[in-house]
Amino acid sequence: MAIANKKVLAGAALLVCGFLVLPTVQDLYRVVHLFDEDRIVENFRSADQLGATRALTASSIPRPYASGAEIVLPEEFLFKGRPFNTEQFLADSWTTGLLVIQNDKIVYETYSLGNSESTRTISWSMAKSFISAMVGIAVDEGSIASIEQTVDTYAPELKASGYEGVRIKDVLQMSSGIAFNEDYGDFNSDINRWGRGFATGSPQDAFAASLKRGREPGTLNHYVSIDTHVLSMVLSRATGKTVTQYMQEKLYQPLGMEYDGYWILDGDGKEMALGGLNLTLRDFAKLGSLYLHQGAAAGKQLVSAAWVAASTVADAAHVQPAEDDLGYGYQWWLPLSEDGEYMAMGVYGQYIYVNPAASTVVVKVSANPHYNDLSYIPSSDYSHLAFFRSIGSREAD
Repeated sequence: MAIANKKVLAGAALLVCGFLVLPTVQDLYRVVHLFDEDRIVENFRSADQLGATRALTASSIPRPYASGAEIVLPEEFLFKGRPFNTEQFLADSWTTGLLVIQNDKIVYETYSLGNSESTRTISWSMAKSFISAMVGIAVDEGSIASIEQTVDTYAPELKASGYEGVRIKDVLQMSSGIAFNEDYGDFNSDINRWGRGFATGSPQDAFAASLKRGREPGTLNHYVSIDTHVLSMVLSRATGKTVTQYMQEKLYQPLGMEYDGYWILDGDGKEMALGGLNLTLRDFAKLGSLYLHQGAAAGKQLVSAAWVAASTVADAAHVQPAEDDLGYGYQWWLPLSEDGEYMAMGVYGQYIYVNPAASTVVVKVSANPHYNDLSYIPSSDYSHLAFFRSIGSREAD
């Protein structure tokens, strides 16, 4: 299945209809026009104005990146044999921030459309990779005994649902076997039913428990955003903490995050694990740097090297990358690559790109109102991959 069809928003439609219960006409108006061309940039950097949130507090020992010798971005890059002007590409994809880190030093950083170093922007599906890291920590520490266990072992309310008997590993790999329609243009699709439930305050755990099996788990990589919510259910039950609490303790504080962040909450007070994380560009980058260093930061092993390695390779036929399709790890996207590249991705142009061979992390956040136009090249994940590779290769040259 092509990435354009497979990679969908973890919560965009949810937000469109999900915050219609807000108390003021002003808030309602803002949500209805969330993706309007003249409002999308502001809305993406102020999601805390849309509803309930739970705060992540900047680390008591912040660790800013060192500054390196500034690089010049390539004037153009090739995509499908055609040259694209870099400056125009960044403008046409409505880039609000671009950060390049090589050898643990910032070598390029720019903000546009009113964003700055301290601007917090919504992650969309990049949040999934943070959830994966936290699941890995819980496994490393023994709170989760094994990803070979089934999700209903930790979330018993999933028994008698399509998730009963599904391994945590299969959910991590978006191979849960759940029958799920994630077509945002279909009013009766599963994702839109979920959004309407979110809007009326229905418990999202109950929604997950209502889903049915569509195929044998572990046989097809079929993108189901609720899979990440199920991972958050497992994580919270196993650790006895909210996603925010666990992230604060296990990632936010030890990674030296420089700014406060926050998660968007649903009507049941649960984090929108699918895509509701809001951080600054530099703090998003720290997850990429953590994985680049096999899970270690400031001399401490936060995530095991074994988890990082397992997360960023395709270990079965149904998750393998191909020339025209990205593969999938544990909530990370995997290009066909000789350099071991991987990416966290969110719709509307959010990326954390990691190239271990070039010791490079690139973070790009955007607010592209034309994202759903599949013919628009600046909306393509593959054109972005080509752009990122044109940067990463410069260090290797």
